[in-house]
Amino acid sequence: MDITTGVGLVFGIIVIATIMLLGGDLSIFLSDHAGIIVFGGSIAATMIRFPLGVMLHGLPLGAKYAFTMSRLSARDLVDELARIAEIARKQGPVGLEKVEAEDSFLAKGIRFVADGYDLEFIRDNLERDRDNFLMHLDEGSKIYRAVGDCAPAFGMVGTLIGMVQMFANMTDPSKLGPFMATALLATLYGAVLANLLCLPIADKLHGKLLDEETNRTLIIDGILMIRDSKSPTLVREMLLAYLPEKHRHEEGEPVPA
Repeated sequence: MDITTGVGLVFGIIVIATIMLLGGDLSIFLSDHAGIIVFGGSIAATMIRFPLGVMLHGLPLGAKYAFTMSRLSARDLVDELARIAEIARKQGPVGLEKVEAEDSFLAKGIRFVADGYDLEFIRDNLERDRDNFLMHLDEGSKIYRAVGDCAPAFGMVGTLIGMVQMFANMTDPSKLGPFMATALLATLYGAVLANLLCLPIADKLHGKLLDEETNRTLIIDGILMIRDSKSPTLVREMLLAYLPEKHRHEEGEPVPA
């Protein structure tokens, strides 16, 4: 689990709730009118931007991967692929049938090699799988960014509606307060929805997309080299090129100047 996403979200909610409570009763910050215009309007505008199927797939996928992390880092994948290459060199492809991998994408590639599929089939299948996954992850990022872009705007729409209602009822002082509260709370809801939830999740998903692209491409290259019977040393050295310089050496091993 990606603990920073959950901790950040909870901490942000606590900060906002604390400030609200310091100023009085929390219930004064609740408004169904403001919620309808901000949440309903943002979702409606996002539905106009994207097909329904993309939204139904992108929203849950984005929520899932915003709170999860890859089981193996790029460095771990290099070590794991070198270990698998050593098994394949000693026992042949049949020896890979008993190899278990934490990463499902890596496990799929190992199964292809163990089953004796040809090089082009493995390449095409894994690359198609990678590209399809990255496309859906990118869709999730775009949907959350779209909601984050719309929320402040609909908060302003709610503010304008509240002000129109307030000015239209200037002769009735009892209605001025509720309409003004609705106007201000719409702006508050829009700002919180965008800046605490949607835009951070969109940025988190974009970062994870880049990480997944690197990791899955690394796995594809490693699997293809194992299928091509490359030595474990060569596999390791070739895959280390995917890592930043400071991560290419074992822990405790001096980094060249």
